[in-house]
Amino acid sequence: MKQTFEVLNVKCGGCAGTLKKALKDEFSDVQVDLEVEPRQITLDIDESKIEALREKLISLGYPMSDEDLGTIQKITTTAKSFVSCAVGKMDK
Repeated sequence: MKQTFEVLNVKCGGCAGTLKKALKDEFSDVQVDLEVEPRQITLDIDESKIEALREKLISLGYPMSDEDLGTIQKITTTAKSFVSCAVGKMDK
């Protein structure tokens, strides 16, 4: 079923590229909407895989907006997102 999730730390096309590439194998095609704030991703996903998606997004530095992250985790995900963004820009 197609679902949309709000994702934090997504700033640009580099971030979007990283998300699309990193999620493609496990979650198929991902659409990233850079026109809304917070940013949104849309993908076809079963309910049983949403937790795996959450974990993958956190590992990339792009947690869902409803995640309850502590201060250290927020700082860590923000730092990871900068690296993911740079990688996404180089992959273009």
